Amino acid sequence: MENKSNDKNKLPQLLHDELPSEHEDPLIRRLHLVIRFTVKVLAVLMVLVIIWSVFDVVYVLYSKFIAPPFFLFEVKDFFVIFGAFMVVLIAVEIFINIRLYLGTNILPIRLVVATALMAIARKVIILDINVVTPVEMLGIAAIVLSLGITHWLVGKPSSH
Repeated sequence: MENKSNDKNKLPQLLHDELPSEHEDPLIRRLHLVIRFTVKVLAVLMVLVIIWSVFDVVYVLYSKFIAPPFFLFEVKDFFVIFGAFMVVLIAVEIFINIRLYLGTNILPIRLVVATALMAIARKVIILDINVVTPVEMLGIAAIVLSLGITHWLVGKPSSH
């Protein structure tokens, strides 16, 4: 009985097997190995980007602290700092997507949508209202709404 309630509360996930390690065609099997290796290289590069981004956050904070007036931030400084933090968090989310892609045969749709939501949230956080046109604002609003609805729909437990 307990298993049924746990199964019912599981989030929907899509299975994929784009790069199986076993394939009847030896050429395709080798090509899959090459692509899996390149995805691993991307994972390593993403870790380097994350480390670099953390140093950037430290640099941004340091440069804002030592600029006159010392230890005081203006509102625009907070947007720069928040933007730098968001870049690190987005990079971490992308790394997690890569790791899940390599480690499982489950396509983490909700995580991909959440990563996209985080990226557009960063855009909204650092948005300069004086520069953005009304059409661009409507576009950003449409993207946020679409991703929000998608995240909600993907996260709903299935009714099967």
